[in-house]
Order: sequence, then C-alpha cells, then structure tokens
Amino acid sequence: MDSRPTILVLNGPNLNMLGVRQPEIYGRETLGDIEAMARERGADIGLTVDFRQTNDEGELIEWIHEARGTAEGIVINAGALTHTSVAVLDALLLCELPVIEVHLSNIYARESFRHHSYISPAARGVICGFGGRGYLYALDAMTRLIAGSED
Repeated sequence: MDSRPTILVLNGPNLNMLGVRQPEIYGRETLGDIEAMARERGADIGLTVDFRQTNDEGELIEWIHEARGTAEGIVINAGALTHTSVAVLDALLLCELPVIEVHLSNIYARESFRHHSYISPAARGVICGFGGRGYLYALDAMTRLIAGSED
C-alpha cells in the first residue's frame, strides 16, 4: 500500500484542448505533457498525484467532495469556472483541505472578467502565468503545506 500523501490535481473545462487552443496564450504543452511532469515531480517529492480533467462542473464538484476522504490536498485549475462558479467555491470550502489555485496564463494581464476568481477565497495560494510549470510549483508548495511547515 502506498503511504505517500495523495494530491488531487483537478482541471476544468477546455483544458483537454491545451496544445491546440490559443497557443499564444496557453502554450503548446498538452494536458498530457503537464500530467506527466506533475506525476514525475510528485514521485520526486514523495506525493501520489491523482490528475483529472472534466468539462462538466458537476463532475468537478463530485471529485472535490470525494477528495475529502481520499486526498491530503487539491491543486485546481478550474478554467473558466474560476470566474463563474460559486458552487465550485462552496465545494472547495466544505472539503476542508489545503487548496492551491493554478492558471497557465496570467489572468490579471487578460480580460477584466478574468481578474475575479470565485475560488480564490478557498485557496491557500494562487499561481498564475507560468504555464505548465505552475503545477510543479503548486506541488512543491503543497508538500510544505501538508507537512505543516508553511502556513
């Protein structure tokens, strides 16, 4: 049985189209590329990475509910749901786990409607603008959070 902490890495709508969707904004990495990097980093730092993507808000919420009993933390790139979903915020708050919000692009350098995140109030931190590397930074930070060495 694996005794490494499990981190649920959740990805919302349209992230399955990375690599072909607006590469000038999101880069050429695919979600598969990012998943491989995240799994490798997780293994290197002693985490089990459970990496998922959905285009369905309800499924994303179900996964967050599930995490309450199966994971030690959540890294989330909710995509456009970041800017629209109080339901995702509520799910993150009720799961009572450390959450780190990730965005590939710098959402503050984009359209004004992207400057507001409904999920940030549930997050211990937000990482944006570093492409796929942001997921790696989030996993590094999560390791410190779950060890209790970073408040």
